[in-house]
Amino acid sequence: MKDLAPNITRQRLLIEGFYNIDADKTVITDYFKTITKALDLRMYGEPVIFSPAGEGKGINQGYDAFVPLIDSGISLYVWSNARFLSLIIYTCKNFDENRAIRATRSFWKIDKMESHSF
Repeated sequence: MKDLAPNITRQRLLIEGFYNIDADKTVITDYFKTITKALDLRMYGEPVIFSPAGEGKGINQGYDAFVPLIDSGISLYVWSNARFLSLIIYTCKNFDENRAIRATRSFWKIDKMESHSF
């Protein structure tokens, strides 16, 4: 992928994995606090967390969440029944990718995970 704006700092990390804790809105909020602290990122608003509450397919039940950062944002998608998550950390500030992976794996108790930086 060609970097169309090399003068603008952007770092993106996609993490997906199967987690082993119970997920709810409180847990997701705690995760956002944990990951932003681990990466020295600053939230400027409260996380926004949605749940389809039974609408749609059972496999897709879970949460869609976002937290705004001074340096961009973090989006998290949680499939409760499958115990699967997909996370995108998007910043205009460099961060330690390995620290993000470790903090996410530890918090969610993930045993099977993939990640991609772009």
